[in-house]
Amino acid sequence: MTPTQRTRTAPSGRAAGADTAPSLQQEIGKRNPFDLPEQEAYLNLIRTAACLNVEFERFFRDHGLSVATYNALRILRGATIGAKPPGRRACSEIGDQMVAQVPDVTRVVDRIEQLGLAERCRCENDRRVVYVRITRKGIDLLARLDKPLLDLHRGQLGHLSRRELSDLNKLLVKARKPPPPPPPPRA
Repeated sequence: MTPTQRTRTAPSGRAAGADTAPSLQQEIGKRNPFDLPEQEAYLNLIRTAACLNVEFERFFRDHGLSVATYNALRILRGATIGAKPPGRRACSEIGDQMVAQVPDVTRVVDRIEQLGLAERCRCENDRRVVYVRITRKGIDLLARLDKPLLDLHRGQLGHLSRRELSDLNKLLVKARKPPPPPPPPRA
């Protein structure tokens, strides 16, 4: 049973609808309610991300990649379209554009370079800057992965309506933004 199937199945084994799905408290066997709704929301995010990520990690591992190396390759492929200079990104830019931040972008770049999926070149004006460019082999690999990955996304979240997906996306973006500062106290 995949993690996606586990999240869609009630403890009784029948499909879980919006009204019958167990709460996070029930899923993890927590006896007492959460201290705060913010705590429950955060833990729900972590649990959901972990459940969904298992299938992606397996998929990428089967292709000799990790989630991070795939993300770096996608960034590099995007750099080939209308970029100046065309087709390359500095390691620092790759780190800034990663969906999930990684502590060592250099190690991610080392890995995709070892696989022949990218190549490095030094900046002529500043030797400290290292650019990375995707290779033809990297572009071809991503092209083979595009459709199966879209199918995986549909398989995991296709049971949500377009409206639900839109609402979820808006809420997740809102959750990442810091709250506005409180108004100054009145004198």
